[in-house]
Amino acid sequence: MDAAQLVKPENSPQLPDFGAGDTVRVNFRIREGDRERVQAFQGVVIRRQNGTGPAANFTVRRITGGIGIERIFPLHSPLIDSLEVTRQGSVRRAKLYYLRGLQGRAARIKEKALVRRPRNPAQGQS
Repeated sequence: MDAAQLVKPENSPQLPDFGAGDTVRVNFRIREGDRERVQAFQGVVIRRQNGTGPAANFTVRRITGGIGIERIFPLHSPLIDSLEVTRQGSVRRAKLYYLRGLQGRAARIKEKALVRRPRNPAQGQS
């Protein structure tokens, strides 16, 4: 039996649409003993895996002190406090593993161009 048949995850309102190449800030709840705190992890999404089902997860990569750090987050985890897309990247691949071998300016991703709505000529005139 498939996990998607057993558990039907409801689309969480706090999860926006995002994909590979987007820069996201994930606020994740961490337990330390009997205390709980929220820690932010901001970086580039290098992959989404297993679609949108209960086993879905995504990997976020960031560079700290010249060292690449990757963290895998379950998409439907109750420990994700919030997820915010800070920048939409324009990429041609679904998996950005090639970023692991790049540093500095070479690892930059172009920002997706804003989609402009056509102007309505009748609306602006009085």
